Amino acid sequence: MLIHIGFGNIVNTTKIIAIVSPESAPVKRLVQSAKEKGMAIDATQGRKTKSVLVMENSQVVLSALLPETIAGRVQTGQGDSEQAEENEGNEG
Repeated sequence: MLIHIGFGNIVNTTKIIAIVSPESAPVKRLVQSAKEKGMAIDATQGRKTKSVLVMENSQVVLSALLPETIAGRVQTGQGDSEQAEENEGNEG
């Protein structure tokens, strides 16, 4: 299943190992190492990173949404199509 992680970016929930806050030193080192290896995907659109998604293939995805928000979407099964419908309803 796919979930929306902010600003039109979507990830596959079956590939997520962990959703963590970027504040701790070990996570900062993990992100820096991934950036150096070209394994980091920045989905923040220039905003502050509020969560880091650790993926199965050693990639890390940076998101501007809070970890609780993303985890809630994973648990409730709120997919990208449902999010798109909500956004379309708010545009008019």
